[in-house]
Order: sequence, then structure tokens, then C-alpha cells
Amino acid sequence: MRILSGVQPSGKLHIGNYFGALRQYLRLQEQGHECYYFIANYHALTSVQDKAVLAEMTLDVARSYLALGIDPDRCVFFAQSDVPQVTELCWILNCVCPVSLMEKATSYKDKIAKGLTASMGLFDYPVLQAADIVIYDSNLVPVGADQKQHIEITRDLAVKLNQAVGSEVLVLPEPYIVPEVAVVPGIDGQKMSKSYNNTIEIFQTPKATQKRCAQIVTDSTPLEAPKNPEQCNVFALLKLFATPEEQQEIADKYRAGGYGYGHAKKRLAELVNETFDAARQRYEQLLQDESYVRDVLREGGKKARATAEATMQRVREAVGIVTTY
Repeated sequence: MRILSGVQPSGKLHIGNYFGALRQYLRLQEQGHECYYFIANYHALTSVQDKAVLAEMTLDVARSYLALGIDPDRCVFFAQSDVPQVTELCWILNCVCPVSLMEKATSYKDKIAKGLTASMGLFDYPVLQAADIVIYDSNLVPVGADQKQHIEITRDLAVKLNQAVGSEVLVLPEPYIVPEVAVVPGIDGQKMSKSYNNTIEIFQTPKATQKRCAQIVTDSTPLEAPKNPEQCNVFALLKLFATPEEQQEIADKYRAGGYGYGHAKKRLAELVNETFDAARQRYEQLLQDESYVRDVLREGGKKARATAEATMQRVREAVGIVTTY
């Protein structure tokens, strides 16, 4: 199966990114699928328009993914902007896309509600996303349940183009909804998100991790009183890292009393630091070897362009675009 997924370079990776997406990418890579993973820097232009910031965040996502285990020998890892064919296909899909289909996109409404500028890029975001998916003949797209609409839009657009040209030039992808994807709470109890400034970053120092874990919001139940672990943000995060045996042990301590939230926060910080210690060391090495990171993206871009160009040759011929090169 060919797998396709992308990530916006919109800030430092946090543990919500890892458990919500990257862990699944690594599993799919290990299972031997043909995986295409890209850094969606064209998409990021809808919210980031400082060139230095965008360039650095793009490289930082690349470092982070490589440090966490994305293997360029077993997947195609690249920057979206290294495949200009994707914007060409986006225009062709725009020409068969009803405006009403974009008006139904919930992500546009959500982003406008959060204060993003109502630009054409933001409005047209799902069409570029559709081009990202179908240009690589993707079979499966790992998404959370809340992102399923984007795959439905992608399928709608692929069907419309296929019908317009009278042939199956585009492969129809399927969503890959991973049932065990964790909903990771932030330090304030909301879903962990850079937008809420409630994250625990992966690539920070052990001391910074301890400080951030200490900031997790809890209730005012006294140290000696019993506590309900299932209603505690700290315990919800501990469950992501601790073994089943340790989870049970800590839950029993909660219910017995005499075990404070400070104890749980300390153990959480230890587990986060232990889990990501090797990745942090690799990340520091990659900070000193930017040429390697750029080489990985360059080689991935070559492979991605070859796949994309094969698709575009079919599409151009099908729609009647005459090329002379």
C-alpha cells in the first residue's frame, strides 16, 4: 500500500504530535508500506509569512522527524515545495471544484474563528491538500476522525476530474483512521496544541520538561486525600508513557491518598525524558549537520517529483494541456 501524510512546519514538535501522528507513521514505515511523508510548507504560508521563520521551521521539522526515527531509506521524506507539480495539479482540480464544496469545509470556518485571515489560500487549502494526496497515487491517508472530511473532499475532486476527462487518471484514496490514536491533553486540560500554548515539547532539556510538567493544571485536592486518576490531566499523560503495571500502581496510589499531584508530575517528567532521550541526542547531532538534513530532503524531493510527474503526464494528456518540453 502507498501511504501519504504531511505535517505543517508551524512550530516545535510536542508529545501530542508524536502520539497523535508520528508514532503511526513509524509503525507504517516498519510494516513495509510505501510511505510518502512530506513537510507541508506551502500550506504553512496561510499562517506563516516570515521567510526566515518558515525556512527554519521547515528544517526543524525535518530534523525532528529524522531524530524520532523516520528513515529516508525506507520512506520518501521531502518538502512539499520541492514538487512544483503539486501546485499545477491544484489549479487543474480548482477548475472542476465547485465553490459550494469549499464553503462546506469545516476547517476553513474553524481557522477563521481562531483569527486567521480569510485568504484565498486558506479557502483553497483542501484543494491543495487533495493535490498532495492524489499526485502520488496514494492508497491510504492516515488521519484523525476529525480530518476525514478532507479525504472525502479529495475523493470528490478526483471523481470530478475523472468524470470530466472520461478516464480514471486519478487514484481514489481511502482514509486510514487509526482507532488507538490517543487524544493528548495539554497542560491546561484542553487538546494539546501549539495554538493553545499548552504543549510539552519533545526536544527541550530535561530541566525544561520538568518545569513544564510542573505547570499541568490539577484540582486542589490535598496530598493526603484520595484522588480519582481518571479525572486527572497528569494521569492521562502518564498513561501514554508508563507500562500497564506502573499505570495500575500509580492509579492505586491516587485512590489510597498520600500520593500528591507533585509526585505524579515528577514521574511524568522522568518518563518523558527517558522516552525521548535518544531522539534528543540525535536531534543535537543533526543541529550540527544541516547539510545532511538538506541532502535527505533533496533526495526525497527527487523521488517524489518522479512519482508526481508520472501522474501529471497522465493528467495533462487527459485534459488537453499541450507541452513542448
